[in-house]
Amino acid sequence: MLDIDKVRKKFPILKQVVNKQPLIYFDSGATSQKPQCVIDSINYFYSNSNSNVHRGIHTLGDRATVSYEEARNKVAKFINAQAKEIVWTKGATESLNLLANGLSNFLHPGDVILISALEHHANIVPWQQVCANTGAILKIIPLDETTEKIKLETTYQLIDLYKPKILSISHASNTLGNIQPITDIIQYSKKYQTITIIDGAQAFMHLRPDMLKLNCDFYVFSAHKSLGPTGLGGLYGKYELLNSLPVYQTGGEMIKSVSFDTSTFTDAPGKFEAGTPNISGVISFGCAIDFMNKIDFLDQKTHEKSLFIYLKSQLEKISGIILYGDLELNIGTISFNYKNEHPFDIATLLDQCGIAVRVGNHCTQPLMRCLNIEGTVRISLAFYNTKNEIQQFIIHLKQCLSLLD
Repeated sequence: MLDIDKVRKKFPILKQVVNKQPLIYFDSGATSQKPQCVIDSINYFYSNSNSNVHRGIHTLGDRATVSYEEARNKVAKFINAQAKEIVWTKGATESLNLLANGLSNFLHPGDVILISALEHHANIVPWQQVCANTGAILKIIPLDETTEKIKLETTYQLIDLYKPKILSISHASNTLGNIQPITDIIQYSKKYQTITIIDGAQAFMHLRPDMLKLNCDFYVFSAHKSLGPTGLGGLYGKYELLNSLPVYQTGGEMIKSVSFDTSTFTDAPGKFEAGTPNISGVISFGCAIDFMNKIDFLDQKTHEKSLFIYLKSQLEKISGIILYGDLELNIGTISFNYKNEHPFDIATLLDQCGIAVRVGNHCTQPLMRCLNIEGTVRISLAFYNTKNEIQQFIIHLKQCLSLLD
């Protein structure tokens, strides 16, 4: 079993007091907390190895380049891919924009791009722009009104109907925590040679995806939601398809040759990594991968599931609480409302108790309209949370709700 006390000692921020109360951090879906080794690695890089990568032949340059590429190898191994299939970006959002930009060259007027009603704005707006520029059509897999899930049968019917050129769907919902049946969807879409893209920003840490098993064409993720630093993410792509995409940004590093008449570019992943990258971020994310590898995945899943089940059971006992989404296949995220109270008021009162939760539409405004609500209070758990934190949260939540009644 996971030694939760030992794990928590690795996260310095969890020791602090907020508003005279021990911090209870229930907002890992927005950004995860960082273990000390990740924080230390950033300091170590700037204190001992600070240099640009892939350029100098001096010792610091070599040291930085080796550490930088070692991190790419670690991520590739973590998701069962090849290093050359991993592109560093600023985050999942930039990864999706890179794909939207590149894949627009494969689209014609009337072609269909299929997404789900659960998507984050980052997996909606880029495709809207692509459709506006190419004449492609954006279609939506609806949310089942009864289950608040994406039904496989409906998804299959839409794939057969539209024969989409691109299907882009989240592995897990950032708002509801729903784990999507992406393996089945990916497999079914292959009958039409659909290009499949998975937004793994929420799933990367909780589900540790295996690219060979998923068999998707592209998978995007953000480091900061998986113990790593902000401002960094990645894009996995099957190499032949990835390398066929046009360059997204241009400048130094991604060049083979330049003249005033023309330029040629390196192969992927280098062709998509223009300019000086977030070197310290990449190296520290490698340390985050090391940290996750030291935690048995089954132990992590068991712990997170037990926390989620306990939290759900306690919330269900409070009269007036409304829970949303798939409460069975879930990464540990619960969105809720209380009667007709505004979720902002609940979150504000909880903050006074030292409890950090997310409130609002969670960058999923279309989903809120599907649910016929303006927003929710969202609790997003991680393996460093505890049952005692949930117990304290429920006590404080009841006190807060009593002030609103």
